[in-house]
Amino acid sequence: MAALITYQQCPCCGSKQIASVLSVKDYTVSKEMFDIWHCQTCTLRFTQQIPDSEGIGAYYKAESYVSHTDSQKGLINKTYHAVRKITLGLKYKFILKTTGKTTGVLLDVGAGTGAFVNTMHQGGWQVKGLEPDTEARSVAQNKYGIILDEPTELFKLMPNQFDAITMWHVLEHVHDLHAYLKQFFSLLKQDGKLVIAVPNYTSGDANRYQEYWAAYDVPRHLYHFSPKSMAYLAQLHGFSVAEYKPMWFDSFYVSMLSEQYKTGQPNLFKACVAGLVSNLKAVNDSKVCSSVIYILTKQ
Repeated sequence: MAALITYQQCPCCGSKQIASVLSVKDYTVSKEMFDIWHCQTCTLRFTQQIPDSEGIGAYYKAESYVSHTDSQKGLINKTYHAVRKITLGLKYKFILKTTGKTTGVLLDVGAGTGAFVNTMHQGGWQVKGLEPDTEARSVAQNKYGIILDEPTELFKLMPNQFDAITMWHVLEHVHDLHAYLKQFFSLLKQDGKLVIAVPNYTSGDANRYQEYWAAYDVPRHLYHFSPKSMAYLAQLHGFSVAEYKPMWFDSFYVSMLSEQYKTGQPNLFKACVAGLVSNLKAVNDSKVCSSVIYILTKQ
């Protein structure tokens, strides 16, 4: 049986000024309820009573967990794949603009089924991908001919070799938060960029759906970031947030799932309205977008 982790202090800043704010259901796998706590100091939110790294794997075993299986069953998964075709190209251009390089060396952590690694490789980049899920690594090899390594390889890599390190909706899944950030600092070149995309619980759609907000995704999402908490975490490890960038599509996808959790149906119209309203609130402030891309540089 998996050991459960209960925090007595904030896993980001160590503050003991923490309290429960929400009780959220795991709609994807177990249907269990999990409490989400809030830190008054750095504003990180985190899931309590989470399975440890040895036991969390069971909570990813669902065909609907599309980032591991590449499933295209159902409206939501089909929508995910349609949008991904667009976003892969946008991510490629984003990395070129962010790094100022047309080719370079990139590390993608939490590579899933390898779609982004493949895109960057085809663009002429030297890419290393890490992925914990055996099935996802198998899909990457069968679909793209890409060999992804296990995350333990992260701590065996030589320092100062990467122009960019990317985590697309991955940091919220990592148990050893501080060890990863420390290692990223070591692995990046001095002018390298750490790109972290995570859901933002201060967004309009998060406020609308509350405990039904799909991006809480307990217990797989161990942490729930705000821009303030990300900046705090970055500073602890020698980084600063150079830019905050919006992920406009996420509000629609998350709202579709959230509508289904709340009402039992995806309700495309309501989800589109919710996503649009959320994005309109973020037009002049990326920090309130449904998901935020943080570009971190060494201080």
